[in-house]
Amino acid sequence: MDTVTLYEIIGYIASLLIVVSLLMASVLKLRVINLVGAIVFTVYGLLIGALPVALTNGAIIVIDVYHLVRLARERSGGFFEAVPTTPSSALLRRFVEHHLDDIRRFQPEVTGVRDDHLGWFVLRDAVPVGVVLASPPADGHARIDVDYVTPSHRDLRAGSAFFEDTDTFARHGIASVEATASTNEHRRYLERMGFTSDGDRFVRSVAPADTVRSD
Repeated sequence: MDTVTLYEIIGYIASLLIVVSLLMASVLKLRVINLVGAIVFTVYGLLIGALPVALTNGAIIVIDVYHLVRLARERSGGFFEAVPTTPSSALLRRFVEHHLDDIRRFQPEVTGVRDDHLGWFVLRDAVPVGVVLASPPADGHARIDVDYVTPSHRDLRAGSAFFEDTDTFARHGIASVEATASTNEHRRYLERMGFTSDGDRFVRSVAPADTVRSD
């Protein structure tokens, strides 16, 4: 392989990384992949002696690093809480309606809010960033029908904060929850949230630690 061909391959790889980064729904993934692409493009620019290419992508590297540091600080900061709501809440119905298309990207089966749903808003610093809807519990077990966080907060701690707050569920006598995953993205999310696969279901204990038997 001659040098010119090698340089072209490096340029194509850099271009591909930039394109792939723009397809990412996650802001964190977008920034990371874009950063790698900018680094490769900078190397490419230096190798072929194209200073404008190298300088432009060098600036992009600085911008990506800045935003990644900001995201890391946001991830470690902020106060998340689950606040109960009711199916009759106009805010809940408007929130779900507004985000329904995005919700269905991960949970295509979602149709909206039902009158029998248990509902919670997930707040970050008192601002709604997500919503969870569950079917009425039976024998201490409930099914999560909707579990959604807005795109700008998917790289933060909203989901973990919700499921780790056992008081949220204890008030309704819920000791475990289940969910289904019809998309790979939602399946990976449930696994990160501590759900374990049980056939076509994913199950997670949400009982306080002192109520869980060790035998």
